[in-house]
Amino acid sequence: MPRTAPSRRVVSRAHVVHSACRYFVRHGTLDMDAVARDLAISRATLYRVVGSRDRLLADVLWALADRLLARARGRRTRTGVDGVLEITRDFVTALRGSAPFRSFLRAEPDTARRLLTGGRVHRRAVLAQRNILLEAGDGTPLWTAAGADELAYLYVRIVESALYAELLSSRRLGLGLAERAARAVLRQTR
Repeated sequence: MPRTAPSRRVVSRAHVVHSACRYFVRHGTLDMDAVARDLAISRATLYRVVGSRDRLLADVLWALADRLLARARGRRTRTGVDGVLEITRDFVTALRGSAPFRSFLRAEPDTARRLLTGGRVHRRAVLAQRNILLEAGDGTPLWTAAGADELAYLYVRIVESALYAELLSSRRLGLGLAERAARAVLRQTR
């Protein structure tokens, strides 16, 4: 009987992110060995597909945040500045209420700071916020596309300063202050 070559398991990045999201939700962290086992692939294959733990973790954090953001956007009842703030309030409340996310922030503050405020997650958050700003007027743009780009960056930084205050400065910052600052910025740039 002829010998056949062992089959290779082909796995997509999307499949890996999905598996890693499930792991993160259960454990509040990401164990590359466990994800590889769950996918029935080697660590080498896993790293070939995702590049690094940080890249996969950034994808996981964004995938989970994007779900919360989509839900918040779907619940929006207002338009304009109030609608933008309503989405943010709903998103931040859900994120702060996430036990896996809180566990991750406590266990890996340096990784969280690096990924959430300076990398791929931050860039995706800015792009998502730009889209929220452009949709805020329900057919009548409140901001120009160019203005929305800059405003989205500033807006996300304001939200991050409150949401991740303990990571950035070891102090807790009230969301009320951040919301007042965000409202002032949104109103002044229209």
